[in-house]
Amino acid sequence: MRLEKQVAIVTGGARGIGRKIAEVLASEGAKVFIVDLADPGGSLPQGMEFIEGDVRSPAAAEKIVTGVVDRCGRLDILVNNAGIVRDTLTLSMERSAWDEVIETNLGGAFNFTKPAARFMIARKRGRIINVSSIASRVGGKGQGNYAASKAGIEAFTRTVALELAPKGVTVNAVAPGLIETEMSERVRDMAGNALRRAIPARRYGSPEDVAAVVLFLALPGASYITAQTIVVDGGLSVAGPRPGA
Repeated sequence: MRLEKQVAIVTGGARGIGRKIAEVLASEGAKVFIVDLADPGGSLPQGMEFIEGDVRSPAAAEKIVTGVVDRCGRLDILVNNAGIVRDTLTLSMERSAWDEVIETNLGGAFNFTKPAARFMIARKRGRIINVSSIASRVGGKGQGNYAASKAGIEAFTRTVALELAPKGVTVNAVAPGLIETEMSERVRDMAGNALRRAIPARRYGSPEDVAAVVLFLALPGASYITAQTIVVDGGLSVAGPRPGA
């Protein structure tokens, strides 16, 4: 197992992409703590534990990260995956919808990165992987808040990577396209087959597609890769305008 004895935190890990990332890391031997607002229910696969927490709270992030390190003696991998959507046209968007998305998607990454990086620096090794989206670079009506949060994630990734590279910590991002999850269901239903045809790969992505890239970035072989965003979208972001965009 390539991640044996390593410890990981995956935010937003109760379902969707985050859940699959957690499962893949655990399958490679990592001890994985998934952080989410609601318990996923049922028994978790071996090597996974649930911690209830709101990523918008700096105090909660500090407590969770410190607790994991106190218990396990280390933190090797942080995956900032927690994210929400509150799609509304800009002229109709309430400030609360803007703030909630920015505070969760971007603020959550900051809240967990700060304490995690402190422990990683002390050990001179670590992997921080942020989940972005092709919304950061491909326009979509009603996604001003979401797109801004994900563009911020990528800029944040590059900056923190520069700061931590001399300390042995890599920081990268993964930008999924249209992945078959509950979060993307409404968009996929509205666009129908036209959207699938617009993807050069002619299919929607799966959570496994994204998790495979996160795993690669967590492995020793990716130690010379930092400050990068890897797009996982079947070519959609370079294929021209999306239907309805």
